[in-house]
Amino acid sequence: MSQSDTPKPVNRKRQMKSAARLYAVQALFQMEHSGQTVESVVSEFLDHRFGAVYEGDELAEGDTKLFRALVGEAVNNQALIDQMTDRALVAKWPIARIDPTLRALFRAAGAELSQNDTPPKVVITEFVDIARAFFPEGRETSFVNAVLDHMAREARPEAF
Repeated sequence: MSQSDTPKPVNRKRQMKSAARLYAVQALFQMEHSGQTVESVVSEFLDHRFGAVYEGDELAEGDTKLFRALVGEAVNNQALIDQMTDRALVAKWPIARIDPTLRALFRAAGAELSQNDTPPKVVITEFVDIARAFFPEGRETSFVNAVLDHMAREARPEAF
């Protein structure tokens, strides 16, 4: 096997951050539908999802610090994040009327955009990829990209 045939090593840190973002969307969705507290959902995810094995498949290990930060920020600043999302949506479609999975995604992304350490374009790319995973056949990825771009420009105008 030549060097060019050798698979590139996966950036583990990046992979763990991507998994944390996906888990944050799932946790926020679960909280909205179950009425569970932040503490109970975060504990459930950390204890039973991060790196767990189901039917022979191992779930990704996530960045626990990022996961906790995204869920906590999304819950603590939900009203502000929802207002930012509403401004990015068409006036006839307030956040309360959109798909609950997308609502959770916008809240997690809004939480990361407001933390100021990840470049906004990275946040947009990561959450568009998550949208693609949930909606592989739909137009949702273009919609998510447009909304997140608007949110990022509002939250972090200096980055553009």
